[in-house]
Amino acid sequence: MSSALHRAPIIVATNVGKAFSRGSQLAVTGVNLEIQAGEFLCIVGPSGCGKTTFLLMVAGVVALSYGRLAIEGATIQGPSRDRGLVFQESALFPWLSVRENIAFGLNLRSARQRSREEKEKLVADLIRLVGLQGFESHQPHELSGGMKQRTAIAGSLATEPKVLLMDEPFGALDAQSRGILQRELLRIHETSGRTTLFVTHDIREAILLSDRVAVMSARPGTIKSTVDIDLPRPRWQSFHEQDPKFLALERQLSALLDHDIRNNG
Repeated sequence: MSSALHRAPIIVATNVGKAFSRGSQLAVTGVNLEIQAGEFLCIVGPSGCGKTTFLLMVAGVVALSYGRLAIEGATIQGPSRDRGLVFQESALFPWLSVRENIAFGLNLRSARQRSREEKEKLVADLIRLVGLQGFESHQPHELSGGMKQRTAIAGSLATEPKVLLMDEPFGALDAQSRGILQRELLRIHETSGRTTLFVTHDIREAILLSDRVAVMSARPGTIKSTVDIDLPRPRWQSFHEQDPKFLALERQLSALLDHDIRNNG
């Protein structure tokens, strides 16, 4: 079990709910969740259950209808550089190089605090961290899907966020690229210790990556259960899909999801 689970919470959701218009059905209701500093937490649930809506509320992009979301005790009132966001489709500037895309957020955050040399070193360190050496001058159209996502992750880390928020970042990739980036993300998490909230439909991906999995019910979504993932790290060396512990966790999570999935098509 990760030591992160014994630290103080960095994100706290208290009775969080969201309806997108007055009188409309709730998308999310009564969500109570604590995310510990340094923890990797995955959210799984049926399609349309509000996973992404909750993630965007944590990001400050979507406003709550009721309840409270706080980071380090302070109410979340909008977007902030203390929360980095990575989407399924990489949000890169097509006219900028890999190096320039990564540096963009860094320049916004710390133009006055860092020298040019310090910023260049940080960008170079991030390029090494995500394994893009040799592609620094490439533009997005010259990159594979996996390389674009590596660039997007590095760009989010450049702002030095306290929490990394990821909305199915590998969902559009082929199976081989997805597997490679899962292992890369595990390595980056182990290296940086960054608190990570990760939305996925894939139970096996959730087990491979996370310290805990939060299971959401069908819409209106709420957290129906959280499951500790008590598997040793680093998992890309010890992970085996036929391991009895892994299979038991997969059965447990599948059972939690099965009722809602059956009843929502």
